[in-house]
Amino acid sequence: MRTISADVARRTALAAQGMADPRPSGPVTRRHLQRVLGRVRLLQLDSVNVAVRAHYMPIFSRIGAYPPALLDDAAWSPTAKRPRLLVETWAHEASLVPVEDWPLLGHRVLPQRWWRHYAPLLERHPSLAGDIRDVVAERGPIGAGAIEKALEHPTARPRPAGASWWERSEVKRVCEYLFATGGLMVGGRRHFERLYDLPERVLPADVLAVPEPDPADAARELVRRSASALGVGTGTDLRDYYRLGPERTREAIAELVDAGELEQVAVRGWAKPAYRDPGARTPREVVGGALLCPFDPLVWERERTERIFGFRYRIEIYTPEHKREYGYYVFPFLLDGRLAGRVDLKADRASGALRVPGAFTEPGHDGSRVASGLAVALREMAGWLELDDVVVGERGDLAGPLRRALGV
Repeated sequence: MRTISADVARRTALAAQGMADPRPSGPVTRRHLQRVLGRVRLLQLDSVNVAVRAHYMPIFSRIGAYPPALLDDAAWSPTAKRPRLLVETWAHEASLVPVEDWPLLGHRVLPQRWWRHYAPLLERHPSLAGDIRDVVAERGPIGAGAIEKALEHPTARPRPAGASWWERSEVKRVCEYLFATGGLMVGGRRHFERLYDLPERVLPADVLAVPEPDPADAARELVRRSASALGVGTGTDLRDYYRLGPERTREAIAELVDAGELEQVAVRGWAKPAYRDPGARTPREVVGGALLCPFDPLVWERERTERIFGFRYRIEIYTPEHKREYGYYVFPFLLDGRLAGRVDLKADRASGALRVPGAFTEPGHDGSRVASGLAVALREMAGWLELDDVVVGERGDLAGPLRRALGV
């Protein structure tokens, strides 16, 4: 087993995530989107919209300004000429994944999560799942609220005498259960509301025809994808990318190492053994700046982020304001391959400004240099979000240098 330095591991991880790839020199196309997806493998979905929704940002972080409709069309508005590239499913969390990966992510492969608690609900309403599927078959793509109204219509579904009406929360929960277990899929979005549809109307015929894989085979393939996206990582890192079970991940790693498809290495400073994708590259340097949202796959696993970058990162959305250390929705700032700062961001669409309530330099980094690179990144992000200005608040040691770098 060979030993590599922590610096080599860091540059390998950055390259695997597409942070060392050149940005497009002209208009961004579907081909550029596919290149990023080939690196990161999935995009986490999250409802927070204080700056920009989480699934849009990793693309911007890697290729710069691009039309968000490019991603929307790939996920939710396919055409005959531009077929669907992405589907929603549970992976790391609720995520967009390449269409061809959907068969690997069935509920037999991933550990039972929140949906395992829904058994009592399904027992109380044994016909509800079937009734919901009937409504979706007839009217989909359709949201949970519209499904509830269809179920409550007196002519739509005869109800036994004395039967109580379902609560909307129950209808929504069964819709989510069916989505999690593959009985329904998301056919589109309306103002970020899920519109449910049948799998046969969402998936291409060739993907729908793929037989359900053996769980061990699927886990092995998902670990391969994790290794490709991470470059190098511990067993826990490889498991976390798709939230696989620990035992199944250990077996998959052992088989891949035996087959020469993973290389076990020791990383100086890492307490646990690591595994390197044999196809991973390690650039001599990684240059440029990029803002990263809290759900970017480069930083979403907080222990890995601290191990690789020496950057302790916690999201403080649910922390009372007076107890927050950095802010409500904080973006790490990557500069020349290192996390050099962090900024609290808010897109104030009413006033047309990208607001920076707080800006902070990481220890060991030069504030003026960080501010200079960050100013460029913030102006680019503001332009991408169709905001006219960047407004910096007072919090943090980087706030003053950042205002000077922005010329305000």
